[in-house]
Amino acid sequence: MLARPFHIQTIVLVDDDDALRSALTFTLELDGYVVQALDSGEALLGHVLPQPPACMVIDQHLGALSGVETLERLRASGVTLPAVMITSEVTAGLRARAGALGAAIVEKPLFGDTLRLEIEAALQHGTFGFTAAP
Repeated sequence: MLARPFHIQTIVLVDDDDALRSALTFTLELDGYVVQALDSGEALLGHVLPQPPACMVIDQHLGALSGVETLERLRASGVTLPAVMITSEVTAGLRARAGALGAAIVEKPLFGDTLRLEIEAALQHGTFGFTAAP
């Protein structure tokens, strides 16, 4: 595990699956993060985002707005918090769109430490603009 600086780090988690959102919230809180859990892209767009250090974890399949569409809108409005996309269906198009937005992609099912490691990498970079993992 990478050593984290001693200050509160916030994860804004967006997933429309209640069970997965609850499980991820529990796991991330056990890892020492403060978690703000939301159930839709629309909820994220209307949410007051935390100050850094913070990271967004956004599911791709959310409903009316996909995760990448939500992130595109956030970036267009000037939001620079780093982001990690989670999805079970990675396509070349999604990978290109997410990469252009500075978001890493973690594939479901979420095994091992992959999500945690991507979150830590995103938090180390601090803002949009880093190169997303392939």
